[in-house]
Amino acid sequence: MIRILSTVTRIAADMLLKAAAFGLVLMTVIVGWQVFGRYVLNSTPSWSEQAALTLMIWYVSLAAAAGVRQGFHIRIVALEDAVSPGLRRGMQVVSNSLIGLCGVAMFVWGGELVLRTWSHVVPSLGIPRGLTYLALPISGALMALFAFEQVLERLGFRAPETISDKDAP
Repeated sequence: MIRILSTVTRIAADMLLKAAAFGLVLMTVIVGWQVFGRYVLNSTPSWSEQAALTLMIWYVSLAAAAGVRQGFHIRIVALEDAVSPGLRRGMQVVSNSLIGLCGVAMFVWGGELVLRTWSHVVPSLGIPRGLTYLALPISGALMALFAFEQVLERLGFRAPETISDKDAP
């Protein structure tokens, strides 16, 4: 069961990173078009700023969720490195549990934000404002799942392929 969870989360995190990278490239193209339109054509596209902002919310949220799985989220490891392996494991369980709770909060309150803003339309795009914020509950749920997997690993429930050199005592 742990092996299946590890495989699914690894594939999901890889897909999230690819989607986030695509969003970043697409946003760069849109902003480039906006600059070209403003300074060369003397006509700024009305949709470009909102489209770029929407994409940024999505790709940052998706990359943040993948960061929980991949371990590249912001954290301070100096204290972890200075303590014994047993205490380090305990600190990692606590920190991953807190990250999981933050993911649950993003899921709940991000979902509420989506519901409250779904009826508002982004005028320049013609899409529901809630669609812009839908990335928050999705990434929150994934953060909670990825953090849960990390807690299981730190407690000793790990799939053989997830053991890495950084986890060795």
